[in-house]
Amino acid sequence: MTTQTPGEDVPVRRIDRILAFMSLGLLALSILCFFAIMIGSAAGADFGAWIWAIVSVIVWIAPILAFVLLVTVLIMSFVRRTRANRGR
Repeated sequence: MTTQTPGEDVPVRRIDRILAFMSLGLLALSILCFFAIMIGSAAGADFGAWIWAIVSVIVWIAPILAFVLLVTVLIMSFVRRTRANRGR
Protein backbone atom coordinates (compact mmCIF):
# COMPACT_ATOMS: atom_id res chain seq x y z
CA MET A 1 0.00 0.00 0.00
CA THR A 2 1.46 3.36 -0.96
CA THR A 3 0.73 6.63 0.68
CA GLN A 4 0.37 9.78 -1.31
CA THR A 5 2.56 12.64 -0.20
CA PRO A 6 0.95 16.06 -0.08
CA GLY A 7 1.60 18.22 -3.11
CA GLU A 8 2.71 15.30 -5.25
CA ASP A 9 0.47 16.16 -8.20
CA VAL A 10 1.18 19.89 -8.33
CA PRO A 11 2.29 20.66 -11.90
CA VAL A 12 5.29 22.82 -12.70
CA ARG A 13 4.19 25.98 -14.43
CA ARG A 14 5.90 27.64 -17.36
CA ILE A 15 6.77 30.76 -15.34
CA ASP A 16 8.61 28.60 -12.79
CA ARG A 17 10.74 27.06 -15.51
CA ILE A 18 11.42 30.43 -17.11
CA LEU A 19 12.52 31.99 -13.82
CA ALA A 20 14.68 28.99 -12.93
CA PHE A 21 16.44 29.00 -16.29
CA MET A 22 16.87 32.78 -16.14
CA SER A 23 18.53 32.36 -12.76
CA LEU A 24 20.85 29.68 -14.12
CA GLY A 25 21.63 31.77 -17.19
CA LEU A 26 22.48 34.84 -15.14
CA LEU A 27 24.85 32.81 -12.98
CA ALA A 28 26.54 31.34 -16.05
CA LEU A 29 26.84 34.80 -17.61
CA SER A 30 28.35 36.15 -14.42
CA ILE A 31 30.96 33.38 -14.32
CA LEU A 32 31.84 33.94 -17.98
CA CYS A 33 32.23 37.67 -17.41
CA PHE A 34 34.43 36.99 -14.37
CA PHE A 35 36.71 34.79 -16.45
CA ALA A 36 36.72 37.41 -19.22
CA ILE A 37 37.98 40.00 -16.73
CA MET A 38 40.66 37.60 -15.50
CA ILE A 39 41.82 36.81 -19.04
CA GLY A 40 41.63 40.46 -20.07
CA SER A 41 43.75 41.60 -17.15
CA ALA A 42 46.32 38.89 -17.86
CA ALA A 43 46.41 39.89 -21.52
CA GLY A 44 46.82 43.57 -20.69
CA ALA A 45 43.48 44.77 -22.06
CA ASP A 46 42.48 48.42 -21.87
CA PHE A 47 39.85 48.50 -19.12
CA GLY A 48 38.90 52.08 -19.96
CA ALA A 49 36.66 50.88 -22.80
CA TRP A 50 32.89 50.89 -22.29
CA ILE A 51 32.55 47.14 -22.84
CA TRP A 52 34.65 46.37 -19.76
CA ALA A 53 32.43 48.58 -17.66
CA ILE A 54 29.40 46.56 -18.75
CA VAL A 55 31.22 43.28 -18.08
CA SER A 56 32.19 44.39 -14.59
CA VAL A 57 28.63 45.51 -13.79
CA ILE A 58 27.32 42.12 -14.92
CA VAL A 59 29.73 40.40 -12.52
CA TRP A 60 28.32 42.42 -9.61
CA ILE A 61 24.60 42.50 -10.48
CA ALA A 62 23.87 39.13 -12.11
CA PRO A 63 24.40 36.89 -9.04
CA ILE A 64 22.12 39.11 -6.96
CA LEU A 65 19.38 38.98 -9.59
CA ALA A 66 19.82 35.21 -9.94
CA PHE A 67 19.38 34.78 -6.19
CA VAL A 68 16.24 36.95 -6.20
CA LEU A 69 14.78 34.92 -9.09
CA LEU A 70 15.53 31.66 -7.30
CA VAL A 71 13.90 32.85 -4.08
CA THR A 72 10.89 33.98 -6.13
CA VAL A 73 10.55 30.51 -7.65
CA LEU A 74 10.77 28.91 -4.20
CA ILE A 75 8.14 31.20 -2.69
CA MET A 76 5.80 30.68 -5.64
CA SER A 77 6.12 26.89 -5.38
CA PHE A 78 5.54 26.92 -1.60
CA VAL A 79 2.41 29.05 -2.01
CA ARG A 80 1.11 26.83 -4.80
CA ARG A 81 1.67 23.66 -2.76
CA THR A 82 0.01 25.19 0.27
CA ARG A 83 -3.05 26.13 -1.76
CA ALA A 84 -3.17 22.66 -3.33
CA ASN A 85 -3.00 20.98 0.09
CA ARG A 86 -5.77 23.17 1.49
CA GLY A 87 -8.04 22.17 -1.36
CA ARG A 88 -7.98 18.50 -0.37
